Amino acid sequence: MTPPPPGRASPSAPRARVPGPPARSGLPLRLLLLLWAAATSAQGHLRSGPRIFAVWKGHVGQDRVDFGQTEPHTVLFHEPGSSSVWVGGRGKVYLFDFPEGKNASVRTDCENYITLLERRSEGLLACGTNARHPSCWNLVNGTVVPLGEMRGYAPFSPDENSLVLFEGDEVYSTIRKQEYNGKIPRFRRIRGESELYTSDTVMQNPQFIKATIVHQDQAYDDKIYYFFREDNPDKNPEAPLNVSRVAQLCRGDQGGESSLSVSKWNTFLKAMLVCSDAATNKNFNRLQDVFLLPDPSGQWRDTRVYGVFSNPWNYSAVCVYSLGDIDKVFRTSSLKDYHSSLPNPRPGKCLPDQQPIPTETFQVADRHPEVAQRVEPMGPLKTPLFHSKYHYQKVAVHRMQASHGETFHVLYLTTDRGTIHKVVEPGEQEHSFVFNIMEIQPFRRAAAIQTMSLDAERRKLYVSSQWEVSQVPLDLCEVYNGGCHGCLMSRDPYCGWDQGHCISIYSSERSVLQSINPAEPHKECPNPKPDKAPLQKVSLAPNSRYYLSCPMESRHATYSWRHKENVEQSCEPGHQSPNCILFIENLTAQQYGHYFCEAQEGSYFREAQHWQLLPEDGIMAEHLLGHACALAASLWLGVLPTLILGLLVH
Repeated sequence: MTPPPPGRASPSAPRARVPGPPARSGLPLRLLLLLWAAATSAQGHLRSGPRIFAVWKGHVGQDRVDFGQTEPHTVLFHEPGSSSVWVGGRGKVYLFDFPEGKNASVRTDCENYITLLERRSEGLLACGTNARHPSCWNLVNGTVVPLGEMRGYAPFSPDENSLVLFEGDEVYSTIRKQEYNGKIPRFRRIRGESELYTSDTVMQNPQFIKATIVHQDQAYDDKIYYFFREDNPDKNPEAPLNVSRVAQLCRGDQGGESSLSVSKWNTFLKAMLVCSDAATNKNFNRLQDVFLLPDPSGQWRDTRVYGVFSNPWNYSAVCVYSLGDIDKVFRTSSLKDYHSSLPNPRPGKCLPDQQPIPTETFQVADRHPEVAQRVEPMGPLKTPLFHSKYHYQKVAVHRMQASHGETFHVLYLTTDRGTIHKVVEPGEQEHSFVFNIMEIQPFRRAAAIQTMSLDAERRKLYVSSQWEVSQVPLDLCEVYNGGCHGCLMSRDPYCGWDQGHCISIYSSERSVLQSINPAEPHKECPNPKPDKAPLQKVSLAPNSRYYLSCPMESRHATYSWRHKENVEQSCEPGHQSPNCILFIENLTAQQYGHYFCEAQEGSYFREAQHWQLLPEDGIMAEHLLGHACALAASLWLGVLPTLILGLLVH
């Protein structure tokens, strides 16, 4: 974004460009500017706030496509490695091919909100509400093949919480099959060897977030894990309203032996997900989103589970768990509020050869579905990866290797303001810390982000709003200014310095300069000091009002306006305004001269701007002429009494 230039205002001229209300609004302009600066700076957060703000412009048609109409509900489907993306809207499925700049759409019924897009062997499966008669269609080579009404694949309303999981020929769903009965949400197997559903008493008003199937060491031990939040059974006024959970089911569960358990999941257990910081006494109980990052070596136990949580004040935290820890909790923990010895086999245990779960085991688990041990985050402190004053809603994570071989996990977090935060989690290195690199505006016009999908192979992030869908590159290196120092201070593992440019590490066949010192990355540059800012001059009339505006590229830096040896204005880190403004209310002779805007970020110091305020030549000439006239007048007044006296004497 181009910052506004400095402006001036004289008491009699209509050329005022000072931002904010006019000077005669009742409050002095200087006070208004100070109040505005204080309000914006209070919104920031030094450590977890983004360092810079960037607008992804891209190319219309190739990186961003407009729907041509408002789409209040969208669902996005993208196959890794593909250059195209499918978006389901109201009565329509869009197909966008970004490199070619081509797009197409397939229409269904008007009162049909598409809520599910999934690749099947026979084509692309599209399911929607269909005027409260959930139905599906198969899209094959641009043609639409109706599949009829299919309960459980789409909700009756697009606003309903729904989750559908496909695994081979099996389909799992949280969508109720009847509109006016069966209102208690359940997790079902709606297609497979036998239809099963969870008991009505094991969850309290659940909101489902994510489901996955984990293939374990033995096929019969394969698990279904799903993440959700539910009403807290503890009705203490001081207890949180919601509790975040992970539940487990055995994929090979065939139901029970008795009439009460034959159609139910017999291996259901749930555990609490803890995301709290004891040092600051902050608790985050409301699960918003989950992303699973598989281990590159294929070890399922080392799969990382990234959870985004919020609290009643809409502050957020990211906690990271491992599937191995979750599995261990379910295998070893006792049951909450159950004080007898556990039956054999213990609740939640998967049995080989599709053996039915004994009735006693089912009854104990059905009455006490929660395990006593809680699932805690990874790491020795069992604390969040970080927490923030921003309200995060969705998360995607990319594992990448920097130019020097170190592994990073880069998080992409959507905010309630329709932006994306890019946060880097360094690998296992000494003194590593989480760093919020930037805030990205992905759309042409600001709007809430409805869906997000990350393609690790093509290194693209796909996001949709009610107006458009954007393809955002993960390596946004062109946004970093300030030469080598600015490039390395970004701490962006995708970017490095090479031959006078900040470039993507993927665009160079040789190793580029990247910092291995997260605290002082600028010291890796060949030139120890950044270039000085070019001198800019402006001529001004005496007694006029003027302001100097310095773009605050880094929200982690302190920006100061210095005149001679005095600091005239200071803008602290976290300042959300794009500029640090110095207002000169009445320009006097002492206020002419050189002004420096200086940025201090840790040990990194740079001169951001250099202005010289000069007396305006024409005004000075008028001032000198007026001074001469006044002197002549004073001399004439001094001589006049003598002349009058002489005339009287004569």
